[in-house]
Amino acid sequence: MTLVKKEHRIVLLSTYFGPTPWYFPYFVLSCRYNPGVDFLLFADHETGLELPPNVRFIKMTLEAFRRKATSVLGFDVVTTPQPYKICDLRPAFGLLFHEYVQEYDFWGQADTDILFGNIRKFLDDTILDNYDMICLRHDYISSWFTLYRNNERMNHLFKESSDYKKVFTTERYFNFDETNLTFFEFAHSVPYQQIPSEVESMTHLVKRLQEQGAVRAYFDMHAIEGRPGRMIWSKGQLIYKNQFEVLLYHLLEFKKVYQPKHRPEKVKDTFRISPARIY
Repeated sequence: MTLVKKEHRIVLLSTYFGPTPWYFPYFVLSCRYNPGVDFLLFADHETGLELPPNVRFIKMTLEAFRRKATSVLGFDVVTTPQPYKICDLRPAFGLLFHEYVQEYDFWGQADTDILFGNIRKFLDDTILDNYDMICLRHDYISSWFTLYRNNERMNHLFKESSDYKKVFTTERYFNFDETNLTFFEFAHSVPYQQIPSEVESMTHLVKRLQEQGAVRAYFDMHAIEGRPGRMIWSKGQLIYKNQFEVLLYHLLEFKKVYQPKHRPEKVKDTFRISPARIY
């Protein structure tokens, strides 16, 4: 008898405090077209959208999040209205939201200014069977999407940085979840040992553990950033230059120039993205 292999269960966690922005319907639509992945949104404002079955809204204020983190970690966690500070805590989400992720094989952190392509097409069994952490850049951990195997070691991995308590108890944003703002050095292949930083970021930590053979981390470029244009999103597929399929487009730079006055009530299931607009 041939046994059918069970699919790895994946859940992506996002937080958003404040009214949801214009691009949120696009984010939700791209989630809808990934029925094999679940999405949890912890937010203090209702989305105003009809959510698909794989997207769940969980009402939570920033202060409630801070209290939860303090209770789970056992010391006073600091959060600020400045949106980036909560990103410092993302590597701890598997621990902080344990009750929400316990049934999954992988949990991940994800921004909401993202358009997803076909996630499962890229994160197949070859990757999920063999890696404990999946990053969508080739050079450093990107906070806008990182996937962790849901086990005790990976859920506590952030604690292997000797600086995590300093980061979690200080108002200043350290970019702990990525590189401690040393993007340039990692992007130009400077060895992690030669990159000075105020704290040992997750990239510094994972590169060190990877070199020791203590963690299996996957780094490869499956995303688009900046404003290259020449993209089409159609029913869950994201295509660049009419030939390259990608896992996601991060809207960080795009949303600085494209700022529609009104959030769309309904998004078409096919649209194009130029360097400055969606049409």
